[in-house]
Amino acid sequence: MILCQISDLHIKRKGALAYQRVDTAEALRRCLRAIARLRPAPDAVVVTGDLVDLADAQEYAHLRELLAELSLPCYLLVGNHDHREALRQAFPDHPWLGREGFVQYAVDLGPCRLLALDTQDPPHSGGRLCAQRLQWLERELAREPAKPVILAMHHPPFVTGIGHMDKIGLPREDRDGLAELVARHPQIERIVCGHLHRPIQRRFGSSVVSTCPAPAHQVAFDLDPEATPGFRLEPPAMQLHAWIDGEGLVSHLVPIEEYPGPYPFFEPDGSLID
Repeated sequence: MILCQISDLHIKRKGALAYQRVDTAEALRRCLRAIARLRPAPDAVVVTGDLVDLADAQEYAHLRELLAELSLPCYLLVGNHDHREALRQAFPDHPWLGREGFVQYAVDLGPCRLLALDTQDPPHSGGRLCAQRLQWLERELAREPAKPVILAMHHPPFVTGIGHMDKIGLPREDRDGLAELVARHPQIERIVCGHLHRPIQRRFGSSVVSTCPAPAHQVAFDLDPEATPGFRLEPPAMQLHAWIDGEGLVSHLVPIEEYPGPYPFFEPDGSLID
């Protein structure tokens, strides 16, 4: 089972650029072409939030048109740039989004389950994990305690060291509450997040948590807590989470751009190319 993760698409209305500079729609097109080239093909795609930029109906309509190129099952999460009801109205054929309340759901991926957790806290950019959301997660984990779980959410449950992003993360009490829950449920193989526009990993509870780069712009890397917020047009990437029987879940960072190769290491007779 291979789950492809992309994140932080920030799709604008047709013709508009993010921050007057970034063509996020074209970046998503390149990303979808890269997914189509993958062999073996992933079984599904999860998009961990910030699907659009200003959360209006035209942006969601544009997103739907772009994602129509994708031939795989696609599971959408909300981020701080999203609007739950506008998302549901744009994707009425995605029943897992629900009809009201938090956008939270469980999906069977064969050897694993995907659990989508809503961390949105409108109108704030930071996230929340209230008692109601954690209770939902506890109930879902109790349904199939022996089946491995990939937990997907937008805001990462840890401090990254990138000051301006940590200010709009999850509060400590919410991070601690989730950590205690995760420690009780070792079937959580991985926690996959967005929001940071960078690949970052950390131990968390009894599991591992990671954030996914974006297909367009990346948050500028700077561990100075007072650094000026900014972004860079670094190489875009996605993550592939592969369940390998007898081994578990293995996560790969995969560049989206096309690069030369692959080139062989060996000659047809088996000798090493020097």
